[in-house]
Amino acid sequence: MNDNVKDEQNLETEAGRQDETLQQEQVNENEAAGSAAEGGSDMSPELAKLQAENEEYQQRLLRTQADFDNFRRRTLKEKEELGKYASAKLITELLPVIDNFERAISSAGESADNSSYSKGVEMIFRQLEGVLKAEGLTAMEAEGTPFNPEFHQAIMQVESEEHEEGIVVEVVQKGYLLKDKVLRPAMVKVSG
Repeated sequence: MNDNVKDEQNLETEAGRQDETLQQEQVNENEAAGSAAEGGSDMSPELAKLQAENEEYQQRLLRTQADFDNFRRRTLKEKEELGKYASAKLITELLPVIDNFERAISSAGESADNSSYSKGVEMIFRQLEGVLKAEGLTAMEAEGTPFNPEFHQAIMQVESEEHEEGIVVEVVQKGYLLKDKVLRPAMVKVSG
């Protein structure tokens, strides 16, 4: 305990010495500035030049600080974006698996022979779908909506009496969004 008290006293003494040194340096600077001002016209142009350089360095410092702050904000935003879409590659690779599950479920629904097998496959599919939804994956609802090239990929144009021109008539392959970003556009047939 005595060692701690001694250390604190030593730190306080050292801090006091540093304050005295800083005060002495300020006094010396003030005296130097006063004598420079009293020195007459010989020091005035040199002093003006030094003040101009000082001002220029101050401006450079401010610009550099602003650039650094902008850099920090930009990298933070990029880092957040990277974290937000880190799972995009894995989910993109899983999309064909989802398509195959959907095909298997729809074809199993046509025959009643393997009802327990098809229920098992459907349960696995729903579980996978739940995990992907938790990651932010959502299927696009495209049928009956106006064609939008940001969300749809037209693979065929068909004549339709029921729909106006430019309306998605049929979805050939589902499109998916990951959070708010298009992961895969929907392949669609559009009325012409």
